[in-house]
Amino acid sequence: MGAIFTSPRNTVIAGIVLIIAIVIVVGLATGQMVKVDHAYSTFIMRWLHVISGVLWIGLLWYLNFVQVPTMPTIQPVEHRAAISKFIAPNVLFYFRYAALATVITGLLLAWMQGYIIQALTLRPGFVMIGIGMWMALVMAFNVWFIIWPNQQKILGLVEATAEQKAAAAKPALYASRFNTMFSIGMLYCMVAQQNAPI
Repeated sequence: MGAIFTSPRNTVIAGIVLIIAIVIVVGLATGQMVKVDHAYSTFIMRWLHVISGVLWIGLLWYLNFVQVPTMPTIQPVEHRAAISKFIAPNVLFYFRYAALATVITGLLLAWMQGYIIQALTLRPGFVMIGIGMWMALVMAFNVWFIIWPNQQKILGLVEATAEQKAAAAKPALYASRFNTMFSIGMLYCMVAQQNAPI
């Protein structure tokens, strides 16, 4: 049991094995085995999209509600380096690649379902999902082209003067807070499309 829980990789692998076991047991118990067809493929893509989105938005909210507000309270000040040198770079790695995975799986899902053009052009019946997709695209742009480049300076991952580091703080914070604000509406639009299409 310890081998499963001592490594995030092992925990994820165990989670996937658990899903496979559940699908097989339920299939045997009900007599309805999974048929790998287009419907199942789109279901798997939606599942991957949701997992990626949970990681992305979870880390966004962690950064905005836990890490950033807590940093100034860490005493002595030297202890803050543990966050900025070790934790923050790892968080930002998963943060930006979860954003990328969420966008890619979302666009693939829309394509597989045949509504990508209708959603991106906000046609009737696809307005809510389209707005949610555009919000997610703006958020992903912020992650890769505003937050990450500025965080690299702040964390000392790229060469930057003290003035450049100080100047990078505000755009990184504001883009992150903007994404937090947008995430609320984006998630609403994604759920609303399933329940009350507009």
